[in-house]
Amino acid sequence: MRVIDQINSSKRTAFSYEILPPLKGTGIERLYKTIETLQEFEPKYINITTHRSEYVYTDLGNGMFQRQRLRRRPGTVAVAAAIQNKYDITVVPHILCSGFSREETEYVLLDLQFLGITDLLVLRGDKAKHESVFTAEKEGYKHAIELQEQINSFNKGIFVDGSEMKVTATPFSYGVACYPEKHEEAPNLDTDIYWLKKKVEAGAEYAVTQLFYDNRKFFEFVRKAREAGITIPIIPGIKPMKRIEQLNIIPKTFKVDIPEELATAIMKCKSDEDSRRVGIEWCIEQCKELIAYGVPSIHFYSVAAEDSIKEVAKVIY
Repeated sequence: MRVIDQINSSKRTAFSYEILPPLKGTGIERLYKTIETLQEFEPKYINITTHRSEYVYTDLGNGMFQRQRLRRRPGTVAVAAAIQNKYDITVVPHILCSGFSREETEYVLLDLQFLGITDLLVLRGDKAKHESVFTAEKEGYKHAIELQEQINSFNKGIFVDGSEMKVTATPFSYGVACYPEKHEEAPNLDTDIYWLKKKVEAGAEYAVTQLFYDNRKFFEFVRKAREAGITIPIIPGIKPMKRIEQLNIIPKTFKVDIPEELATAIMKCKSDEDSRRVGIEWCIEQCKELIAYGVPSIHFYSVAAEDSIKEVAKVIY
């Protein structure tokens, strides 16, 4: 069953979460442990992130850096297949513009289709760490909508070179990202919503938000999206705050605000365990309010937070 069908048919607020493929040489057992930690809450699907390959640089100490090697994070496709096979659960690999050419994307789509994985989350992706602005790969895309167009053509049996497939299979279904506090590159929220609507018109069936801690901003975002004619499910993305240092790291990394009440509570904490408890309590109240509002699903970002998510889910599910 497609993700959108699972969301629409769920009798209660659906539960899902995102995981990160393991680093080279670390194995998949840690991921299995995360899945088994959260399995009791009957997740509708599991997202698997994709990270672009990046060059590793060595500081030469004279203001210069030397490029050493290309670092890759082992395969999202393989991890998705392993999880689907082991747990018989819908998996949703991320597919990116960032770091991929059109032909590379086509081969990813072929591999996924061979494996019977036909749900995707379509994203532009982040810029490379050494880039000041996002730069598309040669023969790649600058915008998620362009990637959607390739997937739509693939679904119709057309390859990127215009040739036709001899055999077609189950078409891909996909969601996209959205940003209650606007994407960092958008000049304003209205412009961001304009582009979300374009992604919906291009075929997105649902949207998952960037993480946030202020429900008022989510509610306002949804209101403006509905006024703009966007009718697809908008799924809140949530991550419990865990460590004191995240009070500075999260706003810088994800370009989101921390509500004053939460920031004050974290600043009073004497240890990371104290801040973890504050983060769990805040997340529980945040999720209760979202459920009362009527969100169809809550999507958790689980990296380094699965223990906190379990405590939250015990209360709200």
